[in-house]
Amino acid sequence: MKSIKSVYKIGNGPSSSHTVGPYNAAGLVRERWPDADGFEVTLYGSLAFTGTGHGTEKAIWGRLPGAAVFADTETTDIPHPNTMLFVAKKNGAEIGRVRIFSIGGGSIRVEGEESDEEKEVWPQKSFAEIAAICKKQDISLVELIRRMEGASLWEYLAVVWRAMQDAVARGLAAEGTLPGRLNLTRKAKMLYEKRCHNESSDLTQNRVISAYAYAVSEENADEHVVVTAPTCGSCGVIPSLMYYMSRDRGYSDAEILDALAVAGLIGNIIRTNASISGAECGCQAEIGSACTMGAAAMTTLYGLGIDETEYASETAMEHNLGLTCDPVFGLVQIPCIERNAVAAMRAVTSASLSMFLTETRKISLDDVIATMYRTGLDMNEKYRETSHGGLAQIYSEKA
Repeated sequence: MKSIKSVYKIGNGPSSSHTVGPYNAAGLVRERWPDADGFEVTLYGSLAFTGTGHGTEKAIWGRLPGAAVFADTETTDIPHPNTMLFVAKKNGAEIGRVRIFSIGGGSIRVEGEESDEEKEVWPQKSFAEIAAICKKQDISLVELIRRMEGASLWEYLAVVWRAMQDAVARGLAAEGTLPGRLNLTRKAKMLYEKRCHNESSDLTQNRVISAYAYAVSEENADEHVVVTAPTCGSCGVIPSLMYYMSRDRGYSDAEILDALAVAGLIGNIIRTNASISGAECGCQAEIGSACTMGAAAMTTLYGLGIDETEYASETAMEHNLGLTCDPVFGLVQIPCIERNAVAAMRAVTSASLSMFLTETRKISLDDVIATMYRTGLDMNEKYRETSHGGLAQIYSEKA
Protein backbone atom coordinates (compact mmCIF):
# COMPACT_ATOMS: atom_id res chain seq x y z
CA MET A 1 0.00 0.00 0.00
CA LYS A 2 0.98 3.65 -0.41
CA SER A 3 1.70 6.03 2.43
CA ILE A 4 -1.18 7.15 4.63
CA LYS A 5 -0.18 10.70 3.68
CA SER A 6 -1.76 10.10 0.26
CA VAL A 7 -5.21 9.80 1.86
CA TYR A 8 -5.16 13.34 3.27
CA LYS A 9 -4.55 16.22 0.87
CA ILE A 10 -5.08 19.92 1.49
CA GLY A 11 -6.64 21.85 -1.38
CA ASN A 12 -9.58 23.83 -2.67
CA GLY A 13 -13.01 22.28 -3.09
CA PRO A 14 -15.50 21.37 -4.24
CA SER A 15 -14.26 18.01 -5.54
CA SER A 16 -11.04 16.10 -5.06
CA SER A 17 -11.48 14.15 -8.30
CA HIS A 18 -12.83 17.07 -10.29
CA THR A 19 -10.89 19.98 -8.79
CA VAL A 20 -7.80 18.93 -6.81
CA GLY A 21 -6.86 16.13 -9.23
CA PRO A 22 -7.18 18.24 -12.41
CA TYR A 23 -5.32 21.12 -10.71
CA ASN A 24 -2.44 18.77 -9.86
CA ALA A 25 -2.52 17.26 -13.34
CA ALA A 26 -2.38 20.69 -14.98
CA GLY A 27 0.58 21.59 -12.78
CA LEU A 28 2.41 18.45 -13.84
CA VAL A 29 1.79 19.25 -17.51
CA ARG A 30 3.02 22.81 -17.03
CA GLU A 31 6.26 21.48 -15.52
CA ARG A 32 6.68 18.88 -18.24
CA TRP A 33 6.36 21.36 -21.11
CA PRO A 34 7.54 24.72 -19.73
CA ASP A 35 8.13 26.14 -23.23
CA ALA A 36 4.57 25.55 -24.40
CA ASP A 37 2.55 28.65 -25.20
CA GLY A 38 -0.83 26.93 -25.39
CA PHE A 39 -2.67 23.89 -24.07
CA GLU A 40 -5.76 21.92 -25.05
CA VAL A 41 -7.47 19.77 -22.45
CA THR A 42 -10.20 17.23 -23.20
CA LEU A 43 -12.29 15.88 -20.34
CA TYR A 44 -13.95 12.47 -20.52
CA GLY A 45 -16.44 10.49 -18.47
CA SER A 46 -17.62 12.01 -15.20
CA LEU A 47 -15.29 14.97 -15.68
CA ALA A 48 -17.05 15.78 -18.95
CA PHE A 49 -20.56 15.46 -17.52
CA THR A 50 -20.15 17.28 -14.19
CA GLY A 51 -16.88 19.19 -14.56
CA THR A 52 -18.57 22.57 -14.91
CA GLY A 53 -20.55 22.21 -11.68
CA HIS A 54 -17.46 20.92 -9.89
CA GLY A 55 -15.19 23.74 -11.08
CA THR A 56 -12.88 21.56 -13.18
CA GLU A 57 -12.19 24.23 -15.80
CA LYS A 58 -11.30 26.79 -13.15
CA ALA A 59 -8.95 24.29 -11.49
CA ILE A 60 -7.14 23.66 -14.77
CA TRP A 61 -6.94 27.37 -15.57
CA GLY A 62 -5.37 27.89 -12.16
CA ARG A 63 -2.24 26.15 -13.46
CA LEU A 64 -2.73 26.57 -17.22
CA PRO A 65 -4.24 30.04 -17.77
CA GLY A 66 -6.04 30.32 -21.08
CA ALA A 67 -6.06 26.59 -21.80
CA ALA A 68 -8.80 25.44 -24.15
CA VAL A 69 -10.94 22.97 -22.22
CA PHE A 70 -13.34 20.64 -24.02
CA ALA A 71 -15.88 18.14 -22.66
CA ASP A 72 -16.20 14.93 -24.66
CA THR A 73 -19.45 13.31 -23.54
CA GLU A 74 -19.58 10.83 -26.42
CA THR A 75 -16.43 8.73 -25.99
CA THR A 76 -17.01 5.80 -23.65
CA ASP A 77 -13.91 3.66 -24.32
CA ILE A 78 -11.72 5.27 -21.66
CA PRO A 79 -9.35 3.69 -19.11
CA HIS A 80 -10.87 5.51 -16.12
CA PRO A 81 -14.12 7.42 -15.49
CA ASN A 82 -12.07 10.56 -14.78
CA THR A 83 -9.77 10.76 -17.80
CA MET A 84 -8.05 13.91 -19.10
CA LEU A 85 -6.06 14.36 -22.31
CA PHE A 86 -3.56 17.23 -22.23
CA VAL A 87 -2.00 18.50 -25.46
CA ALA A 88 0.85 21.02 -25.22
CA LYS A 89 1.48 23.38 -28.16
CA LYS A 90 4.08 25.90 -29.25
CA ASN A 91 3.51 28.29 -32.13
CA GLY A 92 0.38 26.31 -32.99
CA ALA A 93 2.20 22.98 -33.33
CA GLU A 94 1.81 20.06 -30.92
CA ILE A 95 4.93 19.40 -28.84
CA GLY A 96 3.54 16.78 -26.47
CA ARG A 97 0.49 15.00 -25.14
CA VAL A 98 -0.35 12.87 -22.14
CA ARG A 99 -3.39 11.16 -20.64
CA ILE A 100 -3.86 11.60 -16.90
CA PHE A 101 -6.45 9.96 -14.67
CA SER A 102 -7.93 11.59 -11.57
CA ILE A 103 -8.20 8.46 -9.45
CA GLY A 104 -9.88 9.87 -6.34
CA GLY A 105 -8.96 11.91 -3.31
CA GLY A 106 -6.97 14.37 -5.40
CA SER A 107 -4.52 11.70 -6.55
CA ILE A 108 -3.60 11.43 -10.21
CA ARG A 109 -1.98 8.76 -12.35
CA VAL A 110 -0.15 9.41 -15.60
CA GLU A 111 -0.87 6.73 -18.17
CA GLY A 112 2.02 4.28 -18.32
CA GLU A 113 4.00 5.89 -15.48
CA GLU A 114 4.50 5.49 -11.75
CA SER A 115 4.67 8.55 -9.51
CA ASP A 116 6.32 9.00 -6.12
CA GLU A 117 2.86 8.78 -4.59
CA GLU A 118 2.43 5.35 -6.15
CA LYS A 119 5.48 3.90 -4.38
CA GLU A 120 4.76 1.17 -1.88
CA VAL A 121 5.26 1.80 1.83
CA TRP A 122 3.21 -1.06 3.26
CA PRO A 123 3.81 -4.66 2.08
CA GLN A 124 0.41 -5.54 3.57
CA LYS A 125 -2.77 -4.59 1.74
CA SER A 126 -5.60 -6.04 3.83
CA PHE A 127 -6.88 -5.36 7.32
CA ALA A 128 -6.56 -9.07 8.13
CA GLU A 129 -2.82 -9.00 7.38
CA ILE A 130 -2.31 -5.87 9.47
CA ALA A 131 -4.37 -7.16 12.40
CA ALA A 132 -2.46 -10.45 12.38
CA ILE A 133 0.86 -8.61 12.75
CA CYS A 134 -0.45 -6.47 15.59
CA LYS A 135 -1.80 -9.45 17.48
CA LYS A 136 1.33 -11.54 16.95
CA GLN A 137 3.56 -8.72 18.22
CA ASP A 138 1.05 -7.52 20.82
CA ILE A 139 1.04 -3.94 19.55
CA SER A 140 -1.71 -1.49 18.65
CA LEU A 141 -2.57 -0.19 15.20
CA VAL A 142 -1.02 3.15 16.16
CA GLU A 143 2.25 1.47 17.13
CA LEU A 144 2.40 -0.44 13.86
CA ILE A 145 1.70 2.71 11.86
CA ARG A 146 4.59 4.46 13.65
CA ARG A 147 6.93 1.64 12.71
CA MET A 148 5.83 1.62 9.07
CA GLU A 149 5.49 5.36 8.41
CA GLY A 150 7.80 7.03 10.92
CA ALA A 151 7.56 10.38 12.69
CA SER A 152 7.13 12.29 9.42
CA LEU A 153 3.54 11.03 9.19
CA TRP A 154 2.65 12.63 12.52
CA GLU A 155 4.31 15.87 11.42
CA TYR A 156 2.14 15.80 8.30
CA LEU A 157 -0.99 14.91 10.27
CA ALA A 158 -0.39 17.93 12.52
CA VAL A 159 -0.61 20.15 9.42
CA VAL A 160 -3.71 18.28 8.28
CA TRP A 161 -5.34 18.67 11.70
CA ARG A 162 -4.75 22.43 11.69
CA ALA A 163 -6.30 22.69 8.23
CA MET A 164 -9.33 20.69 9.41
CA GLN A 165 -9.81 22.94 12.44
CA ASP A 166 -9.50 26.06 10.29
CA ALA A 167 -12.18 24.76 7.91
CA VAL A 168 -14.61 24.09 10.77
CA ALA A 169 -14.01 27.52 12.32
CA ARG A 170 -14.43 29.35 9.02
CA GLY A 171 -17.56 27.43 8.17
CA LEU A 172 -19.19 28.11 11.53
CA ALA A 173 -18.61 31.85 11.15
CA ALA A 174 -19.73 32.15 7.53
CA GLU A 175 -23.18 33.10 6.31
CA GLY A 176 -24.79 33.72 2.94
CA THR A 177 -25.49 31.68 -0.17
CA LEU A 178 -23.30 29.05 -1.79
CA PRO A 179 -22.34 29.48 -5.46
CA GLY A 180 -24.33 27.71 -8.16
CA ARG A 181 -27.86 27.33 -9.48
CA LEU A 182 -29.31 25.94 -6.26
CA ASN A 183 -28.88 29.21 -4.32
CA LEU A 184 -28.37 27.10 -1.21
CA THR A 185 -28.14 28.98 2.08
CA ARG A 186 -25.34 28.11 4.48
CA LYS A 187 -26.74 26.35 7.56
CA ALA A 188 -23.75 25.52 9.79
CA LYS A 189 -23.86 28.67 11.92
CA MET A 190 -27.62 28.43 12.45
CA LEU A 191 -27.38 24.75 13.32
CA TYR A 192 -24.60 25.41 15.82
CA GLU A 193 -26.32 28.32 17.55
CA LYS A 194 -29.95 27.17 17.52
CA ARG A 195 -30.76 25.10 20.59
CA CYS A 196 -34.07 23.30 21.05
CA HIS A 197 -36.15 23.78 24.19
CA ASN A 198 -35.14 21.22 26.84
CA GLU A 199 -32.50 19.83 24.49
CA SER A 200 -31.02 16.56 25.75
CA SER A 201 -27.28 15.92 25.82
CA ASP A 202 -27.65 13.34 23.05
CA LEU A 203 -29.47 15.81 20.83
CA THR A 204 -26.86 18.46 21.57
CA GLN A 205 -24.10 16.07 20.50
CA ASN A 206 -25.98 15.27 17.29
CA ARG A 207 -26.62 18.94 16.51
CA VAL A 208 -23.09 20.10 17.24
CA ILE A 209 -21.32 17.34 15.30
CA SER A 210 -23.71 17.94 12.41
CA ALA A 211 -22.98 21.68 12.54
CA TYR A 212 -19.25 20.96 12.31
CA ALA A 213 -19.84 18.64 9.34
CA TYR A 214 -21.99 21.26 7.62
CA ALA A 215 -19.32 23.89 8.28
CA VAL A 216 -16.59 22.00 6.46
CA SER A 217 -18.85 20.75 3.66
CA GLU A 218 -20.13 24.27 3.03
CA GLU A 219 -16.55 25.55 2.90
CA ASN A 220 -15.87 22.86 0.33
CA ALA A 221 -18.94 23.81 -1.72
CA ASP A 222 -17.71 27.42 -1.64
CA GLU A 223 -14.42 26.24 -3.18
CA HIS A 224 -12.38 27.08 -0.08
CA VAL A 225 -9.51 25.07 1.42
CA VAL A 226 -10.41 21.70 2.94
CA VAL A 227 -8.75 18.33 3.55
CA THR A 228 -9.62 15.30 1.48
CA ALA A 229 -10.70 12.74 4.06
CA PRO A 230 -10.62 10.81 1.88
CA THR A 231 -12.27 13.12 -0.71
CA CYS A 232 -13.55 16.69 -0.90
CA GLY A 233 -17.12 15.49 -1.25
CA SER A 234 -16.79 13.65 2.07
CA CYS A 235 -14.46 16.16 3.73
CA GLY A 236 -16.83 17.05 6.57
CA VAL A 237 -17.12 13.68 8.30
CA ILE A 238 -13.77 13.20 10.03
CA PRO A 239 -13.11 16.88 10.87
CA SER A 240 -16.53 17.14 12.52
CA LEU A 241 -15.85 14.12 14.71
CA MET A 242 -12.32 15.13 15.62
CA TYR A 243 -13.30 18.76 16.26
CA TYR A 244 -16.08 17.62 18.58
CA MET A 245 -13.85 15.18 20.45
CA SER A 246 -11.19 17.86 20.84
CA ARG A 247 -13.24 20.99 21.49
CA ASP A 248 -16.24 19.52 23.30
CA ARG A 249 -14.82 16.37 24.89
CA GLY A 250 -11.31 17.50 25.75
CA TYR A 251 -9.16 15.02 23.83
CA SER A 252 -5.59 16.21 23.24
CA ASP A 253 -4.02 16.98 19.88
CA ALA A 254 -1.73 13.96 20.32
CA GLU A 255 -4.76 11.70 20.73
CA ILE A 256 -6.44 13.27 17.71
CA LEU A 257 -3.36 12.67 15.54
CA ASP A 258 -3.30 9.00 16.55
CA ALA A 259 -6.97 8.74 15.59
CA LEU A 260 -6.28 10.40 12.22
CA ALA A 261 -3.46 7.93 11.62
CA VAL A 262 -5.75 4.93 12.16
CA ALA A 263 -8.49 6.52 10.07
CA GLY A 264 -5.94 7.10 7.33
CA LEU A 265 -4.86 3.47 7.48
CA ILE A 266 -8.46 2.34 6.96
CA GLY A 267 -8.86 4.78 4.08
CA ASN A 268 -5.64 3.46 2.60
CA ILE A 269 -6.94 -0.12 2.73
CA ILE A 270 -10.16 0.96 1.01
CA ARG A 271 -8.41 2.84 -1.81
CA THR A 272 -5.99 -0.08 -2.30
CA ASN A 273 -8.62 -2.80 -2.55
CA ALA A 274 -11.61 -0.83 -3.84
CA SER A 275 -12.00 2.87 -4.61
CA ILE A 276 -12.62 6.26 -3.01
CA SER A 277 -13.89 7.75 -6.28
CA GLY A 278 -17.56 8.59 -6.71
CA ALA A 279 -17.12 8.42 -10.47
CA GLU A 280 -15.92 4.85 -10.15
CA CYS A 281 -18.08 3.40 -7.34
CA GLY A 282 -20.70 5.97 -6.35
CA CYS A 283 -20.97 7.82 -3.07
CA GLN A 284 -20.46 4.63 -1.08
CA ALA A 285 -16.81 5.06 -2.07
CA GLU A 286 -16.72 8.63 -0.75
CA ILE A 287 -19.14 9.08 2.14
CA GLY A 288 -19.03 5.35 2.86
CA SER A 289 -15.24 5.46 3.12
CA ALA A 290 -15.27 8.63 5.25
CA CYS A 291 -17.84 7.09 7.59
CA THR A 292 -15.71 3.95 7.87
CA MET A 293 -12.60 5.99 8.61
CA GLY A 294 -14.51 8.07 11.15
CA ALA A 295 -15.71 4.98 12.99
CA ALA A 296 -12.12 3.71 13.21
CA ALA A 297 -10.96 7.09 14.50
CA MET A 298 -13.62 7.06 17.21
CA THR A 299 -12.67 3.58 18.45
CA THR A 300 -9.06 4.78 18.66
CA LEU A 301 -10.07 7.73 20.83
CA TYR A 302 -12.20 5.44 22.98
CA GLY A 303 -9.14 3.27 23.59
CA LEU A 304 -10.73 0.18 22.06
CA GLY A 305 -8.86 -2.74 20.52
CA ILE A 306 -8.21 -3.93 16.99
CA ASP A 307 -11.30 -6.17 16.91
CA GLU A 308 -13.54 -3.28 17.94
CA THR A 309 -11.95 -1.08 15.28
CA GLU A 310 -12.70 -3.70 12.65
CA TYR A 311 -16.28 -4.15 13.84
CA ALA A 312 -16.98 -0.42 13.85
CA SER A 313 -15.37 0.08 10.44
CA GLU A 314 -17.17 -2.86 8.90
CA THR A 315 -20.52 -1.70 10.29
CA ALA A 316 -20.01 1.81 8.97
CA MET A 317 -19.19 0.64 5.45
CA GLU A 318 -21.85 -2.07 5.36
CA HIS A 319 -24.61 0.44 5.96
CA ASN A 320 -23.42 2.73 3.20
CA LEU A 321 -23.38 -0.02 0.56
CA GLY A 322 -25.15 1.00 -2.64
CA LEU A 323 -25.07 4.72 -1.84
CA THR A 324 -25.37 6.57 -5.14
CA CYS A 325 -23.55 9.67 -6.30
CA ASP A 326 -26.16 11.84 -8.05
CA PRO A 327 -25.31 15.48 -7.26
CA VAL A 328 -28.03 17.92 -8.28
CA PHE A 329 -26.84 20.18 -11.12
CA GLY A 330 -23.41 18.58 -10.73
CA LEU A 331 -22.79 20.63 -7.58
CA VAL A 332 -21.28 19.20 -4.40
CA GLN A 333 -24.23 20.48 -2.35
CA ILE A 334 -27.38 18.34 -2.56
CA PRO A 335 -27.32 15.68 -1.19
CA CYS A 336 -23.61 15.96 -0.36
CA ILE A 337 -23.54 18.50 2.49
CA GLU A 338 -26.31 16.93 4.55
CA ARG A 339 -24.91 13.48 3.83
CA ASN A 340 -21.65 14.39 5.60
CA ALA A 341 -23.54 15.14 8.81
CA VAL A 342 -25.55 11.92 8.63
CA ALA A 343 -22.38 9.89 8.00
CA ALA A 344 -20.62 11.47 10.98
CA MET A 345 -23.43 10.37 13.29
CA ARG A 346 -23.42 6.90 11.72
CA ALA A 347 -19.71 6.66 12.53
CA VAL A 348 -20.48 7.46 16.18
CA THR A 349 -23.19 4.79 16.26
CA SER A 350 -20.89 2.21 14.65
CA ALA A 351 -18.14 2.86 17.19
CA SER A 352 -20.64 2.64 20.04
CA LEU A 353 -22.03 -0.68 18.82
CA SER A 354 -18.51 -2.12 18.70
CA MET A 355 -18.27 -1.82 22.49
CA PHE A 356 -21.05 -4.36 22.89
CA LEU A 357 -21.29 -6.52 19.77
CA THR A 358 -17.77 -7.12 18.46
CA GLU A 359 -17.73 -10.79 19.48
CA THR A 360 -20.90 -11.41 17.43
CA ARG A 361 -19.37 -10.16 14.17
CA LYS A 362 -19.57 -12.47 11.14
CA ILE A 363 -18.52 -10.10 8.33
CA SER A 364 -14.91 -8.94 8.02
CA LEU A 365 -13.86 -5.43 7.05
CA ASP A 366 -12.00 -6.81 4.04
CA ASP A 367 -15.14 -8.61 2.85
CA VAL A 368 -17.34 -5.52 3.09
CA ILE A 369 -14.71 -3.43 1.25
CA ALA A 370 -14.66 -6.02 -1.54
CA THR A 371 -18.46 -5.93 -1.59
CA MET A 372 -18.44 -2.14 -1.90
CA TYR A 373 -16.14 -2.35 -4.90
CA ARG A 374 -18.21 -4.99 -6.69
CA THR A 375 -21.37 -3.02 -5.97
CA GLY A 376 -19.77 0.11 -7.40
CA LEU A 377 -18.72 -1.64 -10.59
CA ASP A 378 -22.26 -3.03 -10.99
CA MET A 379 -23.80 0.39 -10.41
CA ASN A 380 -25.30 2.09 -13.46
CA GLU A 381 -23.19 5.05 -14.62
CA LYS A 382 -26.20 7.29 -13.91
CA TYR A 383 -25.39 6.92 -10.24
CA ARG A 384 -21.63 7.45 -10.47
CA GLU A 385 -21.20 11.23 -10.41
CA THR A 386 -22.66 11.95 -13.84
CA SER A 387 -25.87 13.63 -12.58
CA HIS A 388 -27.83 11.57 -15.12
CA GLY A 389 -30.06 9.71 -12.68
CA GLY A 390 -31.60 9.56 -9.26
CA LEU A 391 -32.10 12.72 -7.26
CA ALA A 392 -30.16 14.81 -9.77
CA GLN A 393 -32.45 13.77 -12.61
CA ILE A 394 -35.71 14.14 -10.69
CA TYR A 395 -34.81 17.55 -9.29
CA SER A 396 -33.65 18.79 -12.68
CA GLU A 397 -36.88 17.66 -14.34
CA LYS A 398 -38.93 19.56 -11.76
CA ALA A 399 -36.71 22.63 -12.04
